[in-house]
Amino acid sequence: MSGSVLSLEGKALKLNTRADIEPWLANVDPTKIEEIHFGGNTLGVDASLALAEFLEKTTILKIADFADIFTGRLISEIPLALTAICDALKDKTSLVELNLSDNAFGGRSVEPMVPFLTHNRTFQVLKLNNNGLGPAGGVVLATALLESAKLSKAEGKKSSLRTVICGRNRLEDGSASAWADAFAAHGTLQEVRMPQNGIRMGGITALARGLSQCSQLQHIDLQDNTFTEDGEVSGIEAWTEALKSWPELTTLNLSDCVLSGDGEVPKIITALAAGSNPNLHTLQLQNNNLETETFLALASGVSKMGNLMLLEVQWNEAEEDDENLRTLALHLKRRGGKLIATDDDDEEEDADEDAAEEEAESKPVPVEKVKDLLDDLADQLGKVNIN
Repeated sequence: MSGSVLSLEGKALKLNTRADIEPWLANVDPTKIEEIHFGGNTLGVDASLALAEFLEKTTILKIADFADIFTGRLISEIPLALTAICDALKDKTSLVELNLSDNAFGGRSVEPMVPFLTHNRTFQVLKLNNNGLGPAGGVVLATALLESAKLSKAEGKKSSLRTVICGRNRLEDGSASAWADAFAAHGTLQEVRMPQNGIRMGGITALARGLSQCSQLQHIDLQDNTFTEDGEVSGIEAWTEALKSWPELTTLNLSDCVLSGDGEVPKIITALAAGSNPNLHTLQLQNNNLETETFLALASGVSKMGNLMLLEVQWNEAEEDDENLRTLALHLKRRGGKLIATDDDDEEEDADEDAAEEEAESKPVPVEKVKDLLDDLADQLGKVNIN
């Protein structure tokens, strides 16, 4: 613990009872805590009840990080423990972020989150990554968020929700429409990450509809979901249309999304290359069956994507000496950006970052700064009295 942060992160503690957890809380003033991090420990029901009592006494809590806190717990324990924690946070108007990622809730353990999601309408960031929610669990949570948006609207207030991270949860098409409705109702989202959810074209189309109502979106990650099926491209068309709704978009991850079936140029890439989103900084298009005609479209439009600094296109159908990739690489390099078209490029990027860090660490301190430090030290020593 230091100052306003209470962290037991990564201590691998098995906290079963009140007696197990109370020594970690005993000398902490809850009214001074702004962040609490418990990830990498495992909490039983009684320990969670004691933690909840501590949380109820907090007054300025901003970040509640309870990722990975139920490893090894019985499915019968998790709802009781989660209820205690979420209910304690329900009325915290200071809370900005709740992180419950990497907890194996499954669809059976999501109900304890509903009162928090519905009642607390001031938090901004929700992180639910890798929870095994499934379509049914996804519907429950999305419906709770929708109800929250409706309650805010009834009170004449704008939604506070800015970020939703809900990847690796098997949400599938069965919950996509519910999420789309929730996103549309909030309308204030700036970041949405839903990778690896098994969402197919119908669900992807629904999400485009919902997210198109969020005009402030800056970061979208739909990696490893499916935009086309058997030659049908309604998912691509819906997302191409939705691009117009996101003038502030800076990051778009559509890797592993089956953007192209037989090498055709996806309409969404044609639109991006035409400058549909001029603030775009990072575009990830890995493993999408893209061929040289798509790279030609990107190369021809790179000047209209004036803020693009990182383009990732590995594992597509590119020839080793594709001139269009060379053109893209040259243009991005001139503006200080980077094209990653092969694994070698990726490794080179990592090597460049490591080299930059080493250079920064080894860079000598300027002589002037050393002199200033010595002068300060001399002043301090001059004030020392030895009796």
